[in-house]
Amino acid sequence: MADIALSPKTYQSLLSALKTQIRTAQIRAALAVNRELVLLYWGIGREILMRQQADGWGAGVIGRLANDLKSAFPAMKGLSARNLGYMKAFAAAWPEEPILQQAAAKLPWFHNCVLLDRVKHPKERAWYAHQAVQNGWSRNVLVLQIESGRYDRQGKAITNFQKTMPAAESDLARQLIKDPYNFDFLTLGEQAHERDLERGLLLHLRHFLLELGVGFAFVGSQVPFLVGGEEFQIDLLFYHLKLRSYVIIDLKMGNFKPEYAGKMNFYLSAAADLLRHPDDKPSLGIILCKSKNGVVAEYALRDLDKPLGIAEFRFPAELKGTLPTIEELEAELNSPSR
Repeated sequence: MADIALSPKTYQSLLSALKTQIRTAQIRAALAVNRELVLLYWGIGREILMRQQADGWGAGVIGRLANDLKSAFPAMKGLSARNLGYMKAFAAAWPEEPILQQAAAKLPWFHNCVLLDRVKHPKERAWYAHQAVQNGWSRNVLVLQIESGRYDRQGKAITNFQKTMPAAESDLARQLIKDPYNFDFLTLGEQAHERDLERGLLLHLRHFLLELGVGFAFVGSQVPFLVGGEEFQIDLLFYHLKLRSYVIIDLKMGNFKPEYAGKMNFYLSAAADLLRHPDDKPSLGIILCKSKNGVVAEYALRDLDKPLGIAEFRFPAELKGTLPTIEELEAELNSPSR
């Protein structure tokens, strides 16, 4: 049978499909290998732990085991005394295999070593493991999240979500908003204005999205809309993929004031008519301010019927003395290299 020439377009389509299949298989194979390795390490650690507890062996047995195992498996890495110690600690931290497989077995081994070194409370360790799997955190990002106290900040903002949203959505929304937000990637001085803060967040949008958390999709800044012939602008607009709703963020460099809640309520009313698709859930608002009085914030939200949260942000003081101007930030934002 004579060969029929493939058109370039048809051939490229075939090649692209095959590449996708191969890459998918490679990823699945790598995940399976990682899972088996982590489970092997857990099994080794559990055996050492059980034997030490049953027979009263001291810590010296780990060094002896490391030497003998390396002699028996010279091509296998990860059998050092230090790593065997991590395996033992890993088995002690995750005593039940079903619990282990929910998150820790899905993480690379050195992610688990980070959790063992830096997180001592089991519930907190399990939370970080789950978040690392869900969000695809690298080891460095995991370290940064732990150092910034992500666990302690989660779900701490003052909100009215419980009264204004269905239970399931309210729980998710409350967990999405933290307090305070950590903007340590910014270098703004005490005299900076909201516009400076907004420009800084846009300049470091990747870091900002990481701090916001999984599911936030950036829509725009200073988003204009018309109400009664007057133009208004939303500082930052996002769409949350899990909530299926727009998220409006208003930035305030000073202390929270009750009138900020009224302004956000106005934005949410406008968004319901001008932004929201019939399939979208109601939009929610987040007021990010430099500081807040918790009692004042709770009173400001008490009788509002739209979902709104109030949280603080933190960033290090500018050490270099001179802040970049708006023009400098705009030039870097518009640079072809970005």
